[in-house]
Parts: sequence; C-alpha cells; structure tokens
Amino acid sequence: MHMLYRFQLLLLLLFAGSAAVAQKISYSEPEKDDYKSTEFEIIGKVGGNILVYKTDRGDYSVSVYDGDMQLKDRVKLDFLPRKVISMDFVAYQDKVLMIYQFQRKDAVYSFCATMTPEARFNEAPVLIDSTRIGMYSKENKVYSLEVSEDKRRILVYKINQDKEDNNVFYTFLYDSAMALVNNSRLSLPMAGRKQFLSNFNLTNDGDLVLNKLERTSNRDYVVSGSMVMKRALVDSFEVSALSFKGQLLDEVKMKLDNNRHTAQITAFYYKQKRGNVEGMYLYKFDYQNNKPVYEKSVVFSNELKMNARGESNTSAAFNDYFIRKIINTANGGFLLTAESFYTSSRYQPWNRWNYMYGSPYGGMYSPYYYSPYSPLYYNPWYWNNSQGVRYHYDNVAVLSFDEEGNMQWNNFVRKSQYDDNADLYLSYLMVNIGSELRFLYNELDRRAYMLTDVSLAPGGKVTRMPTLRNLDKGFTWMPRYGKQISARTVLVPVVYRNYICFAKIDF
Repeated sequence: MHMLYRFQLLLLLLFAGSAAVAQKISYSEPEKDDYKSTEFEIIGKVGGNILVYKTDRGDYSVSVYDGDMQLKDRVKLDFLPRKVISMDFVAYQDKVLMIYQFQRKDAVYSFCATMTPEARFNEAPVLIDSTRIGMYSKENKVYSLEVSEDKRRILVYKINQDKEDNNVFYTFLYDSAMALVNNSRLSLPMAGRKQFLSNFNLTNDGDLVLNKLERTSNRDYVVSGSMVMKRALVDSFEVSALSFKGQLLDEVKMKLDNNRHTAQITAFYYKQKRGNVEGMYLYKFDYQNNKPVYEKSVVFSNELKMNARGESNTSAAFNDYFIRKIINTANGGFLLTAESFYTSSRYQPWNRWNYMYGSPYGGMYSPYYYSPYSPLYYNPWYWNNSQGVRYHYDNVAVLSFDEEGNMQWNNFVRKSQYDDNADLYLSYLMVNIGSELRFLYNELDRRAYMLTDVSLAPGGKVTRMPTLRNLDKGFTWMPRYGKQISARTVLVPVVYRNYICFAKIDF
C-alpha cells in the first residue's frame, strides 16, 4: 500500500511537471466582419485585455479579447475619418496612444487619441500638427513616428524634401502622457538624389539617431554614409562619417542599446558590383559621447557559407539572405538573424537589386526602412498580388557576436518554404522568452501547413521541439504577422474558413 502511494505520488508529480512546461493555445471565434481581406494590427495586452485593431473598406474597429481569447467587445471607431492614411499604436499597461493621420481637402492632419483597456475614449483626440500639401498630391503620408524602447519618449516628425540639397525636419517630442517636451525646425544638407535617410531610431533620452547614406548611380549599393543625431533639446544635428574602405554595402540596419548608449550598424558587404556577399560590415557608435567604438569587417568562412548555401554554390551562399532582427545580449554583444528569401517566375524574378531603396525623388519624405515584408501590419493586397510568382523562404542564419564585434558562433534554423502567388503563410515568428529563442514557422504536411516550433539555446544549439498541443487542423497560421505581447506569450493570426482569427500561445 505504501509503495502504491509512492507510485501515485510520482505519477502526479510527473503530470504536474509536464503540464507546467506544455504550451497552451487559445483560439478566438470567427467574427462575421473579419474576412481574410480584413487588415489588422495586433496592439497588445493592455490592462488584462488583448486588443486588435481592424479595418475593412473604411470601417475601423478594435476587438477586445480576454485572456482565453473570448470576445468581450468590438468597439467601432466612428470618430475616425473615412480614409485614414496611417495608424500607429503605443501600448502601455493601462492605456494605448493611437496616433493617426488623414487628409481633408488640401491638408494632412496628425492626431493622437488615448484609448482605455476596454477600447474606449474618454477624451477627444488632440491635434499634433497639420500640413498643406495641395489638393492633388499623390504623396500624402506626411508624418512618421518613432518610439523609445521604454516608451517614455514619442517623436512625431515630418521631413520636407522639396529641394535636392536640403531636408527640413519638423519634430515634435512627447512624453508618455503626450505632454510636449520639445519641438524643432532644423535642416540637414543632402548631396543630391544619391543620398537618402534610413534607420530612424529614438533613444530612451529622446535623441533621434539615423543614417544618411549614399548609393551608386543605379541604386544597387551603399558606398558611403554617416551617423546623424539630434539631441532631444537641441535644434541641430551632429554628424559622424562612416568609412567603408571601398566596400559596397546593402541592407544597412541599425539597433540601439539603451543600457550602454550605443548604436550597432550591420550590413552585408561586397568587393565588387554584382558580386557575392563576402561577410558582415560592423560599426558600433557611442551616441552618448558621439564617438565610434569600432568599425570592422567579418569575413564569412567557407564552412559558414557551405552551411548557408541551400541550392546555391558556396561563393553565392548569402546572396539571398536578408537581415531580419538584431538582438542585444547581456555581455554587450548581439545576435543577428537573417533569412533566405527569393522568388522564381517565368518573368523577372525578385532580387535584392530591384529598387531596393525605393524612389530617390523629392516631395514630403517618409523614411523607408527596407525589408521585403512588413512584420507588424497585415495588408493582404500589398505584397501578395503577383500572379505566376513563387515565393521562397528558406533557412534562417543566426550569428552571435561579442562586445568587440567578433563572431562567437553561428547556426541555422533549417526550413524550406514556398507558395505560389502569395506568401501570407511563409517566413517565421521569433519569440524571446528569456532563457531561449523560439522560432515558429509552417511546414507542409500532407498538403496542409503544420506549425513547427524550434528552440535556440544561448550557446547556439538548435532543437526541434515537440508538436504544439491543441493545433486545430481547421486553422492555418500566419506566423510572421504575430506579435509577442508579454514575456512568454505571443498572439498569432490564423485563417479559419476564410475568416481571420487569432491564437494565443503561452510558453
């Protein structure tokens, strides 16, 4: 009897332990107005509720879900104008700042409305700024938004690029209560159409940090550049030149480390035009003291290229890779993830040289942070309207660098994904749960997509995790449009019988 009691106790502990580590998936019910064509953005977890913004043909609403993804309310945003140009959300524990712009006659207006956790508005929206652009202007997205990592500083700004040799900035810096901290008007000289601005970031102190880059005449590569910084309370720019030493760069990305007051720049580099990716260009900048920490090139070894190559030859192994994420590490270094992406077609294939940096021409300038897709805002008509095109999303490279820019280790999340005419279900969602990184992506299983979970340990070990529990076969997941809404929780859109629903995963 005593042995039987021990055995029962052991089974109870085993079941309790397995329940503690198992992932829990909760699905929302389909809503009658949420078709597959509905655009949406996941706002986040606010006051215990989960909020999702939705729009379809000029109708705007916010769905309020509880912790089990049961719909509590669907609030129509009737006060919004019929055509909203852009919508941005800054979510806090007890409120959401909704910053939007719209055009009325010959002017564009920027407003901020404060939303409660129940998606209610107790006060009227507040005007931030307005700009006259003309009745027939095609470029009506005037205002852009940057938010600091701790969300204590918010910058709304516009850039008038009506002259090739000058950009005029108008900046409006706010705190988390939308109280104005500073507004400025200042100029940044430009050397013609070859120069452009990129990588806009806002520090926790409210300093604007960006890059001014110059490309070749055919816009294929970046050949020179500089760090540009505007202090929160100063009406001037500080400019520090980058020295590429003859290297050709593309996909220049920047990541701030607010704890160490540094900015990390990364890019793939080439030795010659239309050549192969040789390695990584790295530049670390101390923006507090306005000085560089290091500038170096990391050459990719043949072993790394062989692991990355897929169907390419070794020398061209990284030509289809695009930088997706830069993650700061506790030791002052960083992790970089890059995904292999390309298309195939009987017509012209998409590649990294086709209009990579957008239009260089003038008008009201809107900063363009390059990526083959936008991971936050779902628009089914933007990237997925190419008939006869097959999209390929393959391996994800994970590269680890120390505080001096030396590569520590590298590994790959192996996957091979493709789809015709649309790529809504491809690519991946990376989840940082503190102890490890998790990669969620779809794999074809008997002509249906199956969500796959892969773990990356701090030392670089990749482990395929058991199949997630409660994976309902009626749902098709769209991982790359998902969002991490708490330390161990993500919200991922799913399609069920042509309706958009949402699944919450608790790790």
